[in-house]
Amino acid sequence: MFRLLHTSDWHLGKTIYGRSLLPDQEYFVNQVFLPTVRQEHPDCVILAGDIYDRQIAPVEAIRLFDRVIDALSEEGVPLLAVTGNHDGPDRVAVGASLLKKQGITIHNRPEQAAFPVKFHKDGRRIHFYPLPYFDLEQARGLYPDAEIKSVHDAYSAVLEPIKQALDPEAVNILIAHCFVAGSMVCDSENPLSVGGSAQVGAGLFDGFDYVALGHLHSPQRAGGLGRYSGSPLKYSFDEARRHKSMTIVEIDDKITQRLLPVTPLRDMREIRGSFSHLLSMGKEQPSDDYLYAILTDQNPVYLPMDQLRVYYPNLMGLRSEWALKGLGSTEQAAQHSRKSQTDLEIFDAFLQQICELDPSPADETVFRQACDREQKEEQ
Repeated sequence: MFRLLHTSDWHLGKTIYGRSLLPDQEYFVNQVFLPTVRQEHPDCVILAGDIYDRQIAPVEAIRLFDRVIDALSEEGVPLLAVTGNHDGPDRVAVGASLLKKQGITIHNRPEQAAFPVKFHKDGRRIHFYPLPYFDLEQARGLYPDAEIKSVHDAYSAVLEPIKQALDPEAVNILIAHCFVAGSMVCDSENPLSVGGSAQVGAGLFDGFDYVALGHLHSPQRAGGLGRYSGSPLKYSFDEARRHKSMTIVEIDDKITQRLLPVTPLRDMREIRGSFSHLLSMGKEQPSDDYLYAILTDQNPVYLPMDQLRVYYPNLMGLRSEWALKGLGSTEQAAQHSRKSQTDLEIFDAFLQQICELDPSPADETVFRQACDREQKEEQ
């Protein structure tokens, strides 16, 4: 039996609400991912893109991934990684030819997918086709005669010659970082574009035996052949009720999948109730989870963030139902807020309550200039 561990979208170096998640990501790597590798003994690990959260990654994030590479090399477990839309492809793939000798392959160009990474075990051939994220211009450069107007067209052009050359006697696995049509999205993904032009039809995967996907953060199937492993951590509050996992894929007479739950250092969740209830709950059981509070009070509360953060130090945001009382929509609430407060007052309050910063004259000057530019553009 051939066993692989499928994960993606680590987004090393990510920050939310100004807070670095590197301690949480270090916990995932050291207390979840590497122990899983040692326990499951996979024949390879797939990392399907978005290793880092931005193209120029923080030094600490690079060091963390470096430790992952070292650990996998020491364990003798090959890594097949592709770059995602958040990664700096040329930066991530520095030293790729040297790393390949240690079983660490990092693919950053779409044309590399035409040359499969091959494994042999128990008389079975397993061929991996690692396809990193790419844009339309790259696809048009590779296939100048093809009519490429959308991401779907681009993937069709890149995948068609690969599918024609598939070995029918092998198990053929595609690794890709893309948005498959019909899949569930969340706020933390920053979709590549609005509408359907960035989506890829699942029918393009016909011919492969399994498609290890990255880009979307919720674990889910994508068509009959694809699966998103999802991000190992929650990166937005609309994921509060979702469960994170990695995927084990076992290839024997048939291909089976099982999800390995990921328990984070800190959860990301919402808390709801009156201010007094949340304060009392915090006194009894403080929490350093990443929290978003929804106050149900029917009267205003003085500096609720400051008071609650004594017991909830990682309280990221707060919404008061009293402030929205009698308003039929979020837009109406925004209009009401603008009428009762000036833009500058709202800006100052945001810096104080959310960022815990006192607005400086320079901050206010920049904000006024931005407002002036916005008004001129609207005119």
